[in-house]
Amino acid sequence: MKKFLRIFVTVVILGLVFFVYYRYYRDFGDGVKAGTLNYVVRKGYIFKTYEGELIQTGLQSKAPNALQSNEFSFSVENKGVAEKLELATGKEVQLHYTEYLGAIPWRGYSKFIVDSIISIEPGKPGGGF
Repeated sequence: MKKFLRIFVTVVILGLVFFVYYRYYRDFGDGVKAGTLNYVVRKGYIFKTYEGELIQTGLQSKAPNALQSNEFSFSVENKGVAEKLELATGKEVQLHYTEYLGAIPWRGYSKFIVDSIISIEPGKPGGGF
């Protein structure tokens, strides 16, 4: 009975380790988003993380009379990238991101993690609207 219990506990622990790795540490995909950088802030009660929002232009819904959000919320792990983005608020940017299946508190509130800046261009006068 003790041998069965040890095997069972080992299988459960290995299953939990695999689940946590697959859900929170294995990247699901990556890509590039472009638009006007709305803001980048550093916030959090225990884990201070950089959070930002990008307003994408030109998005249309695939279904008639349906709404589609043109906001892309993201987190930034790298302090250098976050500081560059803080100075680029209101400008047109292209950001490379990695997507995970879940968010963890010390990485940020979002499952989208921006890891690099592809380009920063001056914003349009008058807000571009």
